[in-house]
Amino acid sequence: MAKPAESPQEPFKRALAQAARSLAETPDLEVVYSAEGPSLHGNRAILPHPPRDLTPADAAALRGMADQIALRLAHHDIEAHARLRPSGQASGVYDAIEQARIEAIGANALGGVRKNLRTVLEQAWAKKNFTELDALSNPPWSEVVSLMVRERLTGEPPPPQARSLVDLFRAKVEEKAGPDLDRLSEALDDQAAFARIARSIIHDLELAADIADERDGEDEEGDDQDNNEDLDEPDDDDGESEGEQTGRQQAQESAEPQEADATQQAAESDIEEVEEDEQPPEVDEGDQPARPDPKPEARTPTYNVFTTAHDEVVDADDLSDPAELSRLRGYLDQQLASLSNVVGRLANKLQRKLLAQQNRSWSFDLEEGVLDVARLTRVIIDPTAPLSFKEEKDTEFRDTVVSILIDNSGSMRGRPIMVAAVCADILARTLERCGVKTEILGFTTRAWKGGQAREDWLKAGKPAQPGRLNDLRHIIYKAADAPWRRARRNLGLMMREGLLKENIDGEALLWAHHRLIGRPEARRILMVISDGAPVDDSTLSVNSGAYLEKHLREVIGEIEAKSPVQLIAIGIGHDVTRYYRRAVTIVDVEQLAGAIVDKLAELFDEDVRQVRRGDLSALAPTGGGEKRRTPMQAAGGAA
Repeated sequence: MAKPAESPQEPFKRALAQAARSLAETPDLEVVYSAEGPSLHGNRAILPHPPRDLTPADAAALRGMADQIALRLAHHDIEAHARLRPSGQASGVYDAIEQARIEAIGANALGGVRKNLRTVLEQAWAKKNFTELDALSNPPWSEVVSLMVRERLTGEPPPPQARSLVDLFRAKVEEKAGPDLDRLSEALDDQAAFARIARSIIHDLELAADIADERDGEDEEGDDQDNNEDLDEPDDDDGESEGEQTGRQQAQESAEPQEADATQQAAESDIEEVEEDEQPPEVDEGDQPARPDPKPEARTPTYNVFTTAHDEVVDADDLSDPAELSRLRGYLDQQLASLSNVVGRLANKLQRKLLAQQNRSWSFDLEEGVLDVARLTRVIIDPTAPLSFKEEKDTEFRDTVVSILIDNSGSMRGRPIMVAAVCADILARTLERCGVKTEILGFTTRAWKGGQAREDWLKAGKPAQPGRLNDLRHIIYKAADAPWRRARRNLGLMMREGLLKENIDGEALLWAHHRLIGRPEARRILMVISDGAPVDDSTLSVNSGAYLEKHLREVIGEIEAKSPVQLIAIGIGHDVTRYYRRAVTIVDVEQLAGAIVDKLAELFDEDVRQVRRGDLSALAPTGGGEKRRTPMQAAGGAA
């Protein structure tokens, strides 16, 4: 058989991937092409598909995206960056300055990289529409400072589309942070020193009140000691003034918010438990009138939501017109034609298992019924033995509903979301044949790094501990009572560019759980497919680093301990076994279909084992038409 002709884009893809590996100095870098991108997840770089008619500008832009990812792998230390990263609005400026440093290293070393990066930047700004009124009312500091830092480091002016915006703020930035901007080129190859200057710029512009002024080279003790200031203990800096020590301690506290918050919360929680357990009942409260009052302040804040006014639960077909859904579904089918065969074979195995459990069976050794001729030998051997009868009966098979909850976060872009969509699609079709109802749900947010909820919080004066600060988007791809043929097209929505944003797993899990609790089926199964821990930059910037993860653990613990819903989780490249009791982690997304089928088969096998043991109570309906009011319903009303 003749080998199929290679598409014109394939040589370009191979060359681009090889160039990215070389620039990143990472031979095992995996480069994949998806409808969405660019993005970097671990050792996987995701780039957009090259257009069919590849123009020089398109090629340069794709090379620029690959260069950005490769330079980040080669010249960026994630831990060092996180160590000094401030919170709130300042974090965006801090990230933008670091990205400018990374790209400047490549642009100054290689002319081709400089040209590619310039093309990407110009194309990005061509799509933006900043007006002077909007900029003055809500200054885009990260954009402005990033472009001015790039100008300082590479000598290149801002793109034509951005010059008016930069000129609007240039005088103010130069006046307040000009000297620190001039210092950046000296620390271009030293990420830690560069980060401290970036924090000084943020301090100069008064974008973060908790950042002290950190200036390298001004300390009389020399650059070596200055580079280690963030690691020294206060006792080792006998020559520092009290004000300098306080400023440095504030910088350290803002540099590691997640670890500090988590440690402090754990310590406070331990202290509270000791106080509650060990305090004798005869203590005279009159002698210590102030003691009970601080305890509510010291307690770790419970999960709360700043506002639910902008959250939405939406049907998939309401987010896109029918023509686009049909086009996206066609694209999904085209990309996963080969995978569909593999998933189909696994689904057929599950179907045979389920149908076999629903077939009729026989009860033996009865006193009446149909004569069991297979046991007549006992009568011949022992004429006093009684005759044995049998009776045909229906196997108890609980009425079942399965809910598949798919993480629609940005890290699922590319092949993971494609595989998840086609697996859910084929699984829904298979279970429908077996009389098992299936619903397919997705969860994400409406905006990156906070939406209208964050704007409301800013207008309210930034109250402390606001809780969740983003707008939820929960998507119904297929309702449990909807036939598969009507919902099939909706799954193509997962391929839509711009849909996948951030993920707040705890509230999504509550939402899916509450939908199942209200179902009349006797058995309810919730399957979660995710590739990472909860992440929402807006929420985590103003709360502890473990805020969303802690809430997820609480929700999972309550469902597993108190709910009749059976919870399963499948992690794609992410260890979900540390969260869920019944879970499996897969390394390659190609294993997803097998993992889904295996976990469901295990659950259905439990019914067979319970019946054989005579545990008929396990088959009794737990929900019926009655809706239970569980703690999850009370806690998750906002979801």
